[in-house]
Amino acid sequence: MGKAYNVMAATCPSRTVLHRIGARWTVFVVNALDDGPMRFTELKAHIRGITPKALTETLRAMEYDGLISRTQIAAHPPHVEYALTDLGRSLLVPLRAVRAWAERHVPDIERAHARVDSTQR
Repeated sequence: MGKAYNVMAATCPSRTVLHRIGARWTVFVVNALDDGPMRFTELKAHIRGITPKALTETLRAMEYDGLISRTQIAAHPPHVEYALTDLGRSLLVPLRAVRAWAERHVPDIERAHARVDSTQR
């Protein structure tokens, strides 16, 4: 039996994992790479609003965590492609569920915002 982890414990390493998954751009990179490998410029164009610096930092962190692979392509001109690893691909199911929840509940959240905003005037 493996070691038990508890994300609610202050020193549990699972907190680092949860932090990576919950990082601002990780979800977008995982979703973008769902269709297959992409180059940096393709990812940047696909993920609207991300800065080159934020994308670079996110890709490095995700590679470090084993969620994506970075492959040098010896084409002309040479370039790099990013792809989900098996570990990264395993995030697709829970992230699809979170995405569907977010998209389905936008009106509920907007109504809650309007309610609070109207009481704070």
